[in-house]
Amino acid sequence: MYLEHFGLNEPPFRITPHTDFFFDGANRGATLDALIYAITHDEGIVKVSGEVGSGKTMLCRVLMERLPENVTIIYLANPSLSRDDILYAIADELSLNVSENARSSAVMRALQEHLIKSFGEGRQVVVLIDEAHAMPVETLEEIRLLSNLEANRNKLLQLVLFGQPELNDILARPDMRQLKERITHNFGLAPLVRDDITHYLDFRMRAAGYRGPSVFSQAALKMIAQSSLGLTRRINILADKALLAAFSSGSHQIGPKEIQAAIRDCEFSEATYGGKAARKSPAMFIVAVLGICVLAGGVLFTVSRTDNGAPVTAAISPQAPATAVGTAPPTPANAAPVEPTPASPAASATPPAPPPASTATAPAAEAPAPVPATPAATAAAPAAKPETTGAAPSAKPTAGPLTQERLEAGHAWLKHLPDDRWFIQLFATDASRHAEVESLLRRLSSSGVEMSNIHVYYSELSGKPRYGVTYGNYATSGAASVAMRGLPQILRVNKPYPRQAVRLR
Repeated sequence: MYLEHFGLNEPPFRITPHTDFFFDGANRGATLDALIYAITHDEGIVKVSGEVGSGKTMLCRVLMERLPENVTIIYLANPSLSRDDILYAIADELSLNVSENARSSAVMRALQEHLIKSFGEGRQVVVLIDEAHAMPVETLEEIRLLSNLEANRNKLLQLVLFGQPELNDILARPDMRQLKERITHNFGLAPLVRDDITHYLDFRMRAAGYRGPSVFSQAALKMIAQSSLGLTRRINILADKALLAAFSSGSHQIGPKEIQAAIRDCEFSEATYGGKAARKSPAMFIVAVLGICVLAGGVLFTVSRTDNGAPVTAAISPQAPATAVGTAPPTPANAAPVEPTPASPAASATPPAPPPASTATAPAAEAPAPVPATPAATAAAPAAKPETTGAAPSAKPTAGPLTQERLEAGHAWLKHLPDDRWFIQLFATDASRHAEVESLLRRLSSSGVEMSNIHVYYSELSGKPRYGVTYGNYATSGAASVAMRGLPQILRVNKPYPRQAVRLR
């Protein structure tokens, strides 16, 4: 309806996978390259996980198009297959002559014979399983048994599982540990950040034939990022509805009004990707509990104790902040009463200081003990973030000497690294586990790895402090993938993958 209005050849934001609209930014292209490499050069099971609408099926379709011609592809989209049905489904895709009432052992034998023949002809068979999180446990166990099909030195069948985060929960179960141990590569599709969303929308519009300036205003982009949670399917839905709203009003620019109309017309699940409401729920619960406590504190209550045999009554004021309740140390028994001072308008913007916990008097020579900082009070102050991801953190005294050295080198390296350059991600972990980074760097240093190619960065882009270890500097993702194949084994133990510099900005 709006195609001619915006000069488009086809709808740019369809939610059905269209490989011509595959966006290789936001690490999607690097993940695709790594998948192709893992399938054609490695053994074991590969897993790709991502939230609903994060682009797993699109990635799977593009993967099917770009695998080499000597790879026979079997795509299973039905997650409800039983243990025996999956064997028949694979046999059917390979056109094996198996009777419908054949026993599963006979199907497995015929399958193995066909795979051995294909291997002898230089062909590889890969099974792509979509919606793997919805498969019965018995079927997942059959997948593990299929991974055992091998010749003298090579696996005969490559298996790739695509699933939602629930698949990770299933594999974490004790009875699934044998299958999990066979997964040699794990890839995750993270949601798009705001800059990625800007490039994504522009790419899809131009892939559909648009040639003008961007139609999405900065305010509209911000609203799309907040409402979509970075999930590509949601972005497509919002963008499509916004284009329709702009067409209806005769506008060629999309602003907050059009996005608001699109949002009103959507009913996104709050459970998806720990949606905003889901993320707020623990905090809202805590706020509710504290509110109840404050209201309950409106009625002064007394705590009686004895000090040298004399009863003492301590009154807790409802005006005191909630974090002060129960945290102030008892004041000596003779403390002088403190008259409350009326708050001035200028001072009303700041929370009142906690009142003393006792109304008794104290000798003038005896000073009250200082109030120790509580964890709650410490958490209330926001932690300062570095200006850039690669900034060398000044408050990292616990990091080891090699980590500090490579962190400073990484800061200087990232400062001059163009956004379109690529590197190999060797390792990443929470900053609290800095000892693992130091241990890895020691192993690399003692094994003769050229440490000038090794860099460490510190980042809070994910919402929590993390360290990462990288290797090399390459012009393209293809060059990084080629270099990754030649890495020594010690650099490959943590399943490295290519990554673009812009992802650390």
